[in-house]
Amino acid sequence: MQNDVERTGRSRLASVLALEPNVVAVAVAMFLLAAGENLWKKFLPKLLEALGAPVVAIGLYGSIHDLLDGLYQYPGGWISDRYGRKKALQLFVLLAALGYLIYAVTPRWELVFAGLLFVMAWQSMASPTLFAVIGDALPRERRAMGFTVQSILKRIPIAIAPIIGGLLIARHGSVSGIRIALVVAIVLAIVTLLVVSRIRITLPEAEPLRIGGVWRTFPRPLRSLLLSDVFIRTCEGLVDVFLVLYAINIVGVSPTRFGVLIAIQTITAILVYLPAARIADRIGRKPFVIATFLAFSLFPLAVVLSSSFADLAFAFVIGGLREIGEPARKALIIDLSDERLRARSVGLYYLIRSVAIAPSAVAGGLLWRFSPDLPFYVALVIGLAGTVLFAATVREEYA
Repeated sequence: MQNDVERTGRSRLASVLALEPNVVAVAVAMFLLAAGENLWKKFLPKLLEALGAPVVAIGLYGSIHDLLDGLYQYPGGWISDRYGRKKALQLFVLLAALGYLIYAVTPRWELVFAGLLFVMAWQSMASPTLFAVIGDALPRERRAMGFTVQSILKRIPIAIAPIIGGLLIARHGSVSGIRIALVVAIVLAIVTLLVVSRIRITLPEAEPLRIGGVWRTFPRPLRSLLLSDVFIRTCEGLVDVFLVLYAINIVGVSPTRFGVLIAIQTITAILVYLPAARIADRIGRKPFVIATFLAFSLFPLAVVLSSSFADLAFAFVIGGLREIGEPARKALIIDLSDERLRARSVGLYYLIRSVAIAPSAVAGGLLWRFSPDLPFYVALVIGLAGTVLFAATVREEYA
């Protein structure tokens, strides 16, 4: 009797959290790769510096990283739709592991750029597949919760792994410490291959459409969501790289306290995920997408109005609330995509968004030269415009 009750309880919990076996496999894979990558990811510029890279090269690394993040999305989706989710993820994990190996053994900073070409296979190429599995495996009313489970498991390592990576560097030095972290990442990638081998999804025969044909399948609400999202991510891109400068140089908090602010933001995001996703799956996506777009818009304003650590802490709570509607937004993308083109549709969506917002950080830097406050106020205006655009153009019946 007790065993029956326990099984019923586990089954109910699995249903509430959308723990379908394929979704669990993908979520565990994301957790493992995020744990490995976040051991060294934030410190990679230190490896470049230690290997003799000039500052310009380190900046170029960041720019190429962002460019590949957009360019890799659609090819990743094409591979996933053409060869299946499991084979695609296995390929992306193998390519990423090869990139980690290049990072770990290279004696020259130039070869780090070669490694980046492979590392981004997981960070970007795999993204459309990770989206598509939610759409393949879950009904519409459970997709927001599926994305929530993914998001939480992805963010837990972001809060923990960099601390461990920092300890490795403190004990073994920049080069040796990062290389040890990369070896751990390779081991976790091997474990991840075993996890994704458990994915069992049968896809309909892939539609032989080119990229233009995929775009023509986008319904009007999905195009409107994409345009709104470009506004919102431009708002974010204008100020994102300047947050640390504003907090430390303008407000005057210490680097350690800035790390605390990042933790506040991450914890806030994790706390709002589950209740927001549960409600979004029941009442609809639109209110939560609007809420997340408003938080994106108000975050720069809250930062620029801050004059103390306490003010910034409140601002970074708003920054965490930017995630309140992210699972709903992702679920909406899947809801509006043709199921035969699911991964390619996600890849094209993010390709367009990434290319469109690429100039944002440069524009933010130019505005900063006039006044450090200016990019934050411009970001507010652009963010509110995107929010209004979404509210006015995507009807509730679609969201």
